[in-house]
Amino acid sequence: MTKRLGIAMNGVTGRMGYRQHLVRSVLAIREQGGVTLSDGSRVELEPVLVGRSEAKLAEIARRHGIERISTDLAATLADPGVDVYFDAQLTRVRQKSILAAIEAGKHIYTEKPVSETVEEALELARRATAAGVKHGVVHDKLYLPGLLKLKRLIDGGFFGRILSVRGEFGYWVFEGDWQPAQRPSWNYRAEDGGGIVVDMFCHWNYVLENLFGRVEAVTAKAVTHIPRRWDEQGKPYDATADDSAYGIFELDGGVIAQINSSWCVRVNRDELVEFQVDGTEGSAVAGLRNCRVQHRSATPKPVWNPDLPAAYDFRAQWQEVPDNEEFDNGFKAQWEQFVRHVVEDGPHPYDFLAGARGIRLADAGLRSSASGSRVALAELRP
Repeated sequence: MTKRLGIAMNGVTGRMGYRQHLVRSVLAIREQGGVTLSDGSRVELEPVLVGRSEAKLAEIARRHGIERISTDLAATLADPGVDVYFDAQLTRVRQKSILAAIEAGKHIYTEKPVSETVEEALELARRATAAGVKHGVVHDKLYLPGLLKLKRLIDGGFFGRILSVRGEFGYWVFEGDWQPAQRPSWNYRAEDGGGIVVDMFCHWNYVLENLFGRVEAVTAKAVTHIPRRWDEQGKPYDATADDSAYGIFELDGGVIAQINSSWCVRVNRDELVEFQVDGTEGSAVAGLRNCRVQHRSATPKPVWNPDLPAAYDFRAQWQEVPDNEEFDNGFKAQWEQFVRHVVEDGPHPYDFLAGARGIRLADAGLRSSASGSRVALAELRP
């Protein structure tokens, strides 16, 4: 038996919406024959592309054999053949569209941040729950092979008592003058919803709370290292949003996490993001795909002596964690989980309330940076 689920996809002309959500998730699921449910039946996904530019939508639809496009969101949401609304638009226009989807009785899956403020996110959670629609927020990094291996180590008790987490994220984003920037210019304008704190602290919140413990307090410094950049038309503009952030996060249970996020750093690590986790029984370094460990029993005993060259190849003393399974694209894996949540009420805890907690951490980080003080986080309730 095969079911069909109509998916209105708003924002697929953007980089993330197109590559990760349309091509590598929804269309990949379509090509594999749908999502398999617990009873062995399948759900086929039928995307409807929604946006402002009919020409861009038509080109994407032609390229991938998609039958339906629309520049009229209201008409699309009124269509009884559309079951789920997906949003990958700019954050500043997302809430209005999600509210319209709630009113139309559609289930909702959205990129983060789900809205611009905590209050707006909580209101969306309340409205969606009252309307009886399922709602989910993208938590893609939890599905990365490196973090899945890290979760396996945690569940297996490898670390003993976890003491600390140190994260390094980022790369050099070109200013746009002598080489084109590899990120959109709006990312560096606060008035357009840009800023690395708003972008990345939402990620760090769900990574920390799902792997190590709820964030109880944050001390952060957000800065704009590069004050002048060039946009997609080659015109200079003032960068008004933070491009780097340095944070200390205090977690439930006493774990301390330190995470640096920067678009102004040149990479001298194995992957664009890495987390080192240290515990009483062992340590691990996890990236996007790989994870290395060093157990207590195999920990060397270096001695500080700056007068002599290092006697050890420290990296060679770590052991690679095997895959032990096949890892799918993280965005696709969460899409499949959300589809099962909609169709057969399978588990999917990453809802609007989870999204609100991410926005809360970003807001607290910005307040900490502005005041130069530690900001405690109270537990959110819908």
